[in-house]
Amino acid sequence: MPPVRRAAIGGVAQTGITSFISWYKDPKAQPWVAADVFGSAPRELLRSISLQETLQVIQVVVEMVEETVVKEHPDLHTAVLKYSRDLAFSAADVYARAAEARGLWDARLEALVVDSIISGETSQEISSRVAALGWQADGAVAVLLGSTPTSEDPDGIRKTARKLSADVLVGIQGRRQVVVVGLMAPTNDAEAKIYETASALE
Repeated sequence: MPPVRRAAIGGVAQTGITSFISWYKDPKAQPWVAADVFGSAPRELLRSISLQETLQVIQVVVEMVEETVVKEHPDLHTAVLKYSRDLAFSAADVYARAAEARGLWDARLEALVVDSIISGETSQEISSRVAALGWQADGAVAVLLGSTPTSEDPDGIRKTARKLSADVLVGIQGRRQVVVVGLMAPTNDAEAKIYETASALE
């Protein structure tokens, strides 16, 4: 693990211990102090460390506290369990909000890319934006136009496309739905594959 990331994790752990002490002294004064533990963490830490790894860090810290403190002060056992539970829920909440924000950002970026393609832009920015969305297609690309469905289901479109070895970008422009279809790999029957994918997406 890189030193910077290790230091960031150590900082979060230290903040958690300090926060626990403050909470234990006066639980009513800071009932949601656990939620503040992750405030000191760099935003990059959330991107590089999964929720599972974060919970593992919490578990390690709790075990360390139990071994070094609770043995000498058994009365702290219940408090440590309650605080670690609150901390775990707080971690899940932080990651959930980050995922929600990421989803909203991706949706806006995807709409911007689709608009750029429809308007005929050919700047390098489109390539970087598509890459940021995780575009994996490396074969033929086609743009499909259709009426906006009554109930939009872009995730369903993506799922169907993946089954056919294709990637898609989905955008809504008023009454028109735009789907950019890209085959995952070059193929000699690209036109037939695109047609098959388009038919499945109807």
